[in-house]
Amino acid sequence: MKFYLNDLGMLSAAGNNRDETLKHLLAGDRSGLVLNDNYGPNPVYVGEVNAELPSIDKQYSVYNCKNNRLLLAAYQQIKPTVESMIKRYGRDRIGVVLGTSTSGVRNTELALASVAKTGVKPVEFHYKQQQLAGGADFLANYLGLKGPVYAISTACSSSGKAFSSARRLIALDLCDAVIVGGADSLCRFTLHGFNALESVSTGLCKPFGQHRDGINLSEAAALFVMSKEQGPVELQGIGASSDAYHFSAPDPEGVAVISAMESALNDANKIAADIDYINLHGTATPLNDRMESKAVNQVFTHTTAVSSTKGMTGHALGAAAALELGICWMLLTENDPQGHLIANINDDDNDKSLAALNLIKQNQQLKRTINSCQSNSFAFGGNNISLIVSRS
Repeated sequence: MKFYLNDLGMLSAAGNNRDETLKHLLAGDRSGLVLNDNYGPNPVYVGEVNAELPSIDKQYSVYNCKNNRLLLAAYQQIKPTVESMIKRYGRDRIGVVLGTSTSGVRNTELALASVAKTGVKPVEFHYKQQQLAGGADFLANYLGLKGPVYAISTACSSSGKAFSSARRLIALDLCDAVIVGGADSLCRFTLHGFNALESVSTGLCKPFGQHRDGINLSEAAALFVMSKEQGPVELQGIGASSDAYHFSAPDPEGVAVISAMESALNDANKIAADIDYINLHGTATPLNDRMESKAVNQVFTHTTAVSSTKGMTGHALGAAAALELGICWMLLTENDPQGHLIANINDDDNDKSLAALNLIKQNQQLKRTINSCQSNSFAFGGNNISLIVSRS
């Protein structure tokens, strides 16, 4: 059985739609990462979505938060495809599976601040705005869908794990199509948490850079339509693993990460040499980049083109896997015989002490059509996912 990603809607700090995002990424544009003092005591670089987001109708006011407006904006980009699937299969045969790690927690922060200041909770606040499954519930209610609806929250692998669940729903004939992806929005809770772990960069993040010192947190939404119906991109391989090595630090040997990548290759019936481009997890933290370099070096050839796009999008946490798979989707759907690649932007010298990787430079090309991509996402607790997509 084959599984296709028929359409994609996305927005992030790098752009408010697919075309804008790809244009900025290919240009190495870091302007989406800006100093911001809304989420902590001191200004830090974050990737905030500044698009004019659609409003949520009054009848869905219990879901009214930025996270769900991001999802609604992404949905509007795939609306024709979704409506076509609804007409073809019926609302009871379409599911929604999303990944997130923060959902609408920012609304709770603002509500608590209001209570602290005035003693009164804002009348527009509802707990559903921060529920992890709130986004999936919102989309299902908004579209009148009756298929399975749920969310997955496994930190930074959340929206990657959603693809495994969505594929299973179709394989078990519980759905004919699934809206799958994820969203995460910025909040103080997350930024203070990563700051306490000393994982927030003092400037712009430097994936695989010699002077890397942490992440730039960001927000994003990316939604796909997955089905058995022929589409432009095929989801060919999924590899998942978990080592429970440490609450927040990766296993320096990357054993489970290697397992996830190799499992994805086996699932796709591919060998390492079949992969044209790898979108690395590449958080720009000292430990993650060292571990991932070692693991990728062990599985792939030194010539496989790789990059972390977080130097331009920031780290969108629970939405990162879907966002970065979306970047691979765009590369595969381009009519580009030269195979233009997205550079590893870090404004720094690459760390030569890391295991050797072919980190893409600005304007580098594959010199042929890009046919297969692999995307890695790793999470706290050693929870890993690796996805392979190919041109149909």
